[in-house]
Amino acid sequence: VQLVESGGGLVQPGGSLRLSCSASGFTFSTYDMSWYRQAPGKERELVASITSAASSTNYKDSVKGRFTISRDNAKNTVWLQMNSLKPEDKAVYYCNVNVIRHGLRFAYWGQGTQVTVSS
Repeated sequence: VQLVESGGGLVQPGGSLRLSCSASGFTFSTYDMSWYRQAPGKERELVASITSAASSTNYKDSVKGRFTISRDNAKNTVWLQMNSLKPEDKAVYYCNVNVIRHGLRFAYWGQGTQVTVSS
């Protein structure tokens, strides 16, 4: 399983970024996908998730209305569109999938992409 994030960077408050996660090594279309983030000194937290067929999404309260998670199963890619960014959104953002193999659940993570919101 490989998850490769991209799209992070430095943006001013109120700006936008679009994160991408390219997945391989598993049947992407059959798994829910998630974005997490971890700020310095804080625990990793769930930001958004999307079901395998994109029929349902879920968001952390503080990002509702600003962030949108989406996916394209033909491209094995999941995105996180982040609008109206705030300084408190600064964190390393990680793509996540929990894959079932041999009856066991394994959590896989990408390398992370840094998002910095600052003027």
